[in-house]
Amino acid sequence: MKQWSRREFLRVSAMLAAAGGFSTVSGCVSMPATNAASAEPAFPLSFDHGVASGDPLHDRVVLWTRVTPAGPLASVTLRLEVATDAAFSQLVVAADCVARAEQDYCCKVDAAGLVAGTAYFYRFRAGSFSSPVGRTRTLPQGTLAEARFAVVSCSNYPAGYFHVYQQLAERQDLDAVIHLGDYLYEYAADGYATERAAEFGRLYAPDNRCELLNLNDYRRRYACYRADQALQQLHGRHPFLLVWDDHEIANDTWTGGAENHSATEGDFQARKLAALQAYYEWLPIRPQVHSGEPLYRSLAYGDLVQFYLLDTRVCARSQWLDFPQFQRDGQLDVAAMVKAVRDPARTLLGNAQFDWLAQGIKQSGCHWQVLAQQVLMARMELPGEALAALAKPGPALAAQLRELAALKQRPAGSLNKTEQQRLAGALPYNLDAWDGFPAERERLYQMLRASGRQVLVLAGDTHNAWHSELKTSSGEFVATELATASVSSPGIEQYLQLDTAQAAELSTVLPQLIDELQWCELAHRGYLLLQINSQACLAQWHQLESVHVQAAQWLAPYQQQIAKR
Repeated sequence: MKQWSRREFLRVSAMLAAAGGFSTVSGCVSMPATNAASAEPAFPLSFDHGVASGDPLHDRVVLWTRVTPAGPLASVTLRLEVATDAAFSQLVVAADCVARAEQDYCCKVDAAGLVAGTAYFYRFRAGSFSSPVGRTRTLPQGTLAEARFAVVSCSNYPAGYFHVYQQLAERQDLDAVIHLGDYLYEYAADGYATERAAEFGRLYAPDNRCELLNLNDYRRRYACYRADQALQQLHGRHPFLLVWDDHEIANDTWTGGAENHSATEGDFQARKLAALQAYYEWLPIRPQVHSGEPLYRSLAYGDLVQFYLLDTRVCARSQWLDFPQFQRDGQLDVAAMVKAVRDPARTLLGNAQFDWLAQGIKQSGCHWQVLAQQVLMARMELPGEALAALAKPGPALAAQLRELAALKQRPAGSLNKTEQQRLAGALPYNLDAWDGFPAERERLYQMLRASGRQVLVLAGDTHNAWHSELKTSSGEFVATELATASVSSPGIEQYLQLDTAQAAELSTVLPQLIDELQWCELAHRGYLLLQINSQACLAQWHQLESVHVQAAQWLAPYQQQIAKR
């Protein structure tokens, strides 16, 4: 299928900005609080989906809401108010904005003229109707002693409760929430991880039970997710830094298609544009109209952290590869697979994004360079026997892998020929991650190594928690990778049919089998908390006992101190 050119990205980006109802207003410091709200609307209305903020800069932040009118209205004029106090006695912005029916009544404003490193309260009003009050903050400038960020991904509404969002909404110490994608899932009501939805009271509405294919489908699914009270509270409490993964469009998306898209479902590019339009309408993200990239962007928290919010899905990703594509008469054609995977033309980032990233890292004055992206970057390679064992999930799996781990811990000279063969043929188990793009990954590693910068890589996607040390092909350290578990989507433990004890055992075995892997947790959902200063990053993985019960039970967090090298 045809891939997008840079010129097409410019056109699409401009279209998405317009489709998302994006507008800019400027603040006026110390504006008196006597500005009247907008006129009374023709019909009563409500703010059923709360408010949200995101993409903060030093002097502005994106503010969002959506109205639900009781009758048909082409548009609703809202008065946006931004203040330095919760009582709104010290207004700094009071300006009109519009929620239009053609944009699903979403209203998104770039509130400019603000002060760096400052907390603000905001709300939207229409006559006597008012939204909930949100709180946000602009980016700090200059020397910054410390910053805290929560990292989340993979929130599946029918799979369980959003306890992660609830706890983060209750935290007072976050600078921002970093969402690494799979904000929602496109499957039908009987699709992935929906088996217990009725038990949890999280069934989709009758008009929202199909697989998402067109703009109205995606809009209804966002409306369902954003009606969740925990997610609403989190959006209203902290600014978000958002990137998409695949399920915002369809499973295993690449530039020209997706695993979960067939010819009978229509044109994939039309589906992609519908999904991206709904994404920009419903989320507090600033379209990158002038640079021509719909998503990837960079921002700095003082002199401390430079974030690079990357797109490894939509703008350049090559077609996905999977093991069944290389099955020949029931056997894996390893040579064909390795040749295809190592093709230097295969890309996740594309040349434009790669060059932009390299230039940003070169020019940044921050202590830490943080790549916030979707899929695992570490080499997750397993011996051939272990890879075959993963294809036959069950309770015996952990014991078999434990045997292989014990062999690997022994000196190579002590292994007989049979034992050596059991450890031979190491291959990646997930070609959808960076393991499916090793040539570009090595190019990235060489660039990071040459930069001499302190790099952290963030990842989501897998639904489990991981900590890895990334190295070049010659074994030189490049970066530390920190991957968060999911908000609610089930992890590898479900696919492998392991109970909690077996998953815990496998968590201790895999770091012995996978060279770059330092730690993993394969049984629980949760989030990653980063506490960063100029010399170190404290990473804490907070994990839930279960997302299947209404009362959240949190386990003791695992933490790791990453010192600057």
